Amino acid sequence: MQRWRVPLGFVCGALFLFFAKPTFELLLIGALVALPGLALRAWASGHLRKNESLATSGPYAFTRNPLYFGSFLIGVGFTVAAGRWLLAIIPLVMLLGIYLPVMRVESATLAQLFGKKYERYANEVPLFLPRLSIYRNQVTPATFDRSLYLRYREYRAALGVAIAWALLALKMIIFK
Repeated sequence: MQRWRVPLGFVCGALFLFFAKPTFELLLIGALVALPGLALRAWASGHLRKNESLATSGPYAFTRNPLYFGSFLIGVGFTVAAGRWLLAIIPLVMLLGIYLPVMRVESATLAQLFGKKYERYANEVPLFLPRLSIYRNQVTPATFDRSLYLRYREYRAALGVAIAWALLALKMIIFK
């Protein structure tokens, strides 16, 4: 499933663009949902040291999967911007069919790598939907590391969102 995430994302994006009926208002409202998701992804990437240490700071103190939650918010924002509520099926299917199974596999991997630390963390921090209170037993530094944002090339998500939004705006103008 992990290998299908990105290719399916592009297919879903193409479906959104094809069926979209964006308006200025919907683009604006959708952006108000998608931009926090994009910011969450950026914030999360600066706290993640994949397979080196257990990420428990920043957004990881509220949800074990802030990158996926951020992606979900971006998908919901696109659904709103597209103006076709039937398209809401796409982010839901992606969440249930791809992301939840991947989160479970990643959770098992982290349990093997970090043992009791991860077990305690997993018992207190939800898998997907963020909790309102912060996880107090953080094992990683609470500071954002810009070099991690660059290492994981998270700026590509911002570029992708900007291009997709521009295409939706173009479709709105051309097919008005």
